[in-house]
Amino acid sequence: MGSNTWKFCLMTCRCRSFPNPALRVNQGLRNPGWLNREINFSVIGQYVDYLVEEQGVKNIFVNGTTGEGLSLSISERCRVAEEWVTRGRNKLDQIVIHVGALSLKESQELAQHAAKIGADGIAVIAPFFLKPWNKDILVNFLKEVAAAAPALPFYYYHIPALTGVKIRAEELLDGIQEKIPTFQGLKFSDTDLLDFGQCVDQNRQRQFAFLFGVDEQLLSALVMGATGAVGSTYNYLGKKTNQMLEAFERKDFSSALNYQEKREAGVDVFQEDPRGAAVNVSWSTASLSREGRASLKGGTSPSRW
Repeated sequence: MGSNTWKFCLMTCRCRSFPNPALRVNQGLRNPGWLNREINFSVIGQYVDYLVEEQGVKNIFVNGTTGEGLSLSISERCRVAEEWVTRGRNKLDQIVIHVGALSLKESQELAQHAAKIGADGIAVIAPFFLKPWNKDILVNFLKEVAAAAPALPFYYYHIPALTGVKIRAEELLDGIQEKIPTFQGLKFSDTDLLDFGQCVDQNRQRQFAFLFGVDEQLLSALVMGATGAVGSTYNYLGKKTNQMLEAFERKDFSSALNYQEKREAGVDVFQEDPRGAAVNVSWSTASLSREGRASLKGGTSPSRW
């Protein structure tokens, strides 16, 4: 797979190179179909080609929310991860595996497996049954998982609407690299833009990846300093999203807003019949170039996604 530096791409959008390496896209992968209640592994290769050739997506997030990772058995999650890494070799730039689980031991096993098969990073959601009730408990859980794969970049997956864990991301990030040296960033799937903005502002020199996960608010998040995006709609609206990112990068904000509105109209169509969206949904990440973000915010932190 590629280096830890991402090129101009979009979420689940086209990931081909652009003259000015700026925006990048990653996609969160949906579970590739079911046959007799079994995962249809045979279509993963086709899925890779679709994302790369039709949507321009070369950065992948496997076994996340849209990918139904927490509904799969441990063996199924391992097999899915293996297939994506194998089928994506020499085609995809980065593959991040979500290894979060309610059991610390299972999460550690998944992290070790991700390292063994050659994934480019791991992400972890907060345990959501017996919930951590303060920052220290959550950080200790994440630390134990990260330690199981010490060579892999580590990302926290913040999605409080589903986990019920209300610890603010800004609070979590305070001093986190002292506890988790491999910590590289945050997938922020929440509508609390105040919390998100504080994450960016208070960690501007740390070179973290700030990956926004609420597709409908992406343009607002870019203005606030998002370095990437992760979302299900990028599977089928990747090209439109890449166009929005290109417009944003060249400071054509009117066109960027127009593309965002077109994206929202497309989302409405799939929400009316979610069976269509289910075919190709997963997640991806979009990144804004260092130059683009610096021109807006005056900051200098490099983009990883």
